[in-house]
Amino acid sequence: MRFEVPQFIEIEDRIIGPFTWRQFLYLGGGVGMGVVLFLTTPFFVFLLFGLPLAIIALALAFYPINNRPFSFFLEAMFNYFYNYRLYLWRRKDNVVYKELTAPVADRFISTPETTTSPKPTTSIASLARRLEMQALQKKDS
Repeated sequence: MRFEVPQFIEIEDRIIGPFTWRQFLYLGGGVGMGVVLFLTTPFFVFLLFGLPLAIIALALAFYPINNRPFSFFLEAMFNYFYNYRLYLWRRKDNVVYKELTAPVADRFISTPETTTSPKPTTSIASLARRLEMQALQKKDS
């Protein structure tokens, strides 16, 4: 039995003329609020509030940012300005290897002790540190 796999599932259907349902609601809401402003307020107030309202309605309906609807951008902007932000830096104590006590000149000199095979009682963490240090020594050479 064969099944058809849906294609183009990210594309919204055109419901009302060339507009999707979301575009139609944004445009209809913007036009409706503009008509209410025009009929109830003086012309200067209508221009003062109606022009930004029309721009927002058009942006919500037609202007994507990074291939996402403008409403996602407005929501992210609102959350950024509304939410409390406090960024603290805390140093983590987890390090890959511990600081060696040898002088700087002697740290990267290959000695027979570092190139010999590890003792059977060595832990996995110390083996990993030793391998990383040998890789760093080879990279610097």
